[in-house]
Amino acid sequence: MANQHFDGIKIRHLYKIFGPDAATHIEAVKKGLTKTELIERYGHVLGLKDINLEMPSGEIQVIMGLSGSGKSTLIRHINRLIDPTAGEVLVNGVDVAKMNQSDLREFRRLQTAMVFQKFALLPHRNVLENTVYGLDIQKLPRSKSIDIAMRWLERVGLKGFEKRYPNQLSGGMQQRVGLARALANDAPVLLMDEAYSALDPLIRVDMQTVLLDLQKEIKKTIVFITHDLDEALRLGDQIAILRDGEVIQQGTSQDIVLRPADEYVANFVKEVNRGRVLQVETVMVQPSAGAPSSGLTITAGTTVEDAMRKLASAPDGEVCVVDALGKPIGAVTLRRLAEAMVNAHEVPGFSSPSLAVVR
Repeated sequence: MANQHFDGIKIRHLYKIFGPDAATHIEAVKKGLTKTELIERYGHVLGLKDINLEMPSGEIQVIMGLSGSGKSTLIRHINRLIDPTAGEVLVNGVDVAKMNQSDLREFRRLQTAMVFQKFALLPHRNVLENTVYGLDIQKLPRSKSIDIAMRWLERVGLKGFEKRYPNQLSGGMQQRVGLARALANDAPVLLMDEAYSALDPLIRVDMQTVLLDLQKEIKKTIVFITHDLDEALRLGDQIAILRDGEVIQQGTSQDIVLRPADEYVANFVKEVNRGRVLQVETVMVQPSAGAPSSGLTITAGTTVEDAMRKLASAPDGEVCVVDALGKPIGAVTLRRLAEAMVNAHEVPGFSSPSLAVVR
């Protein structure tokens, strides 16, 4: 199931202008014509402006922003449901924007799968028939299609429900069918456009867990669209924040929380539970000479919140932070972890070397 030899997704200088004479105005936009000026002077809408993103193979790339920020427009360029005005969309090294219609059909059939916010299940088909739909289009033998579909239905927790119809399922169960249908196609790219936004909060968290657990095995290149920061921080290996069609900041969850690029991003992250996002290596320091040791160790990648639980039983002294091989790489104290949960920006010594800010 791993994405062998898949080169990921690279978006380069992507622009989208909506309107009948979009190509006429692209140079003016590149030279600084604003979104407001474009619509006031020419009646055209600037959807995306100079988007540059690299989405590594086998990782979850979250695109987030408020309504109208351009995130859904962006994801629809990856399978060319929307044609770009300018720029490149390279999927596994091939520019989707330059594909002819025959190649594009094959690309959509074999290289990408999509999970929709409104489930998009066929009401006259039962769960199993919905799941095999894409495989039927690929003209796989029916017995093989059913075997594949049943395996994925079991993986998403729907074994025993294969003969039910969509109107007999809860929203969460319908979305599990949509996910199973997408995964059954075994495409290397999984596009998820606000896939969990219509779900109740508890079901939404449950579906996030399902996706994260599956991703440990399937290692798809997933592009996940959301307007919810908590969801973005939980799911994203990388996060890109959009505003008015432009990328304001991109980086890891640690980057976004520790170093918001501007007030817009800062307003997103100010209510975040930092303890569930920040990891101990982000707040650790070099061990102090002669400082007492608690005798405990914490593995890199542990969240601050989980580290505090461990230290609660032995709060005195420094705790050694070790890498996956058990090698010491730093130290933390209970006080430093507590300060990080309150306000990371006020804790001295924070670093975020992977931060990439786009201004």
